[in-house]
Amino acid sequence: MIYSLKGIVQELTPTFAVIDVSGIGYYVGISLQTSQNLMQGSEVLLYIQQIIREDAHLLFGFFTKQEKEMFNLLISVNGVGPVSALILLSSLSLSEAANAILSGNSGLIQKVKGIGAKTAERIIIDLRDKVGGFGNSEEKLSNFADNKNKNEALSALEVLGISRKVSEKIADRILKQNPEVSVEELVKEILKNI
Repeated sequence: MIYSLKGIVQELTPTFAVIDVSGIGYYVGISLQTSQNLMQGSEVLLYIQQIIREDAHLLFGFFTKQEKEMFNLLISVNGVGPVSALILLSSLSLSEAANAILSGNSGLIQKVKGIGAKTAERIIIDLRDKVGGFGNSEEKLSNFADNKNKNEALSALEVLGISRKVSEKIADRILKQNPEVSVEELVKEILKNI
């Protein structure tokens, strides 16, 4: 079982990174929280959750142990798969997710794409006693040109199965209000507004 990867960020998008470890490139699914902390060409240590299925060996990477713990708690809930867990971790910070679960705020959890009322309730019931230790996570933002940001954000959302038409309208509205928004923040805001 792979516990962590230390290497150079060879490729970076809001939803995955390729980490070069001694000449071997590992494709690692990541959340926006982790993506914000990575820089292409720099060295990184990611905490890895390996999921082995009949048809695939998947790697999910996290910048902090806390984020990995939250991911594992989320996928332990019946009906929450790795992609849904990453979308949730991309839409809400660790403290927002923990507070929503602790306070029973299923409305906030349901705003996450792919999580309905029953799943949100299940997350709250199953994890209420387990998320007390999740504090604030610092979020770094980086700025690029609007069109590049918009295209990267829309591409990332397409990978997550969200229609480009739907996300583009929301992206335009967000960019009007905040033209300096980063790719990660743009994806987060689009996910919150779908």
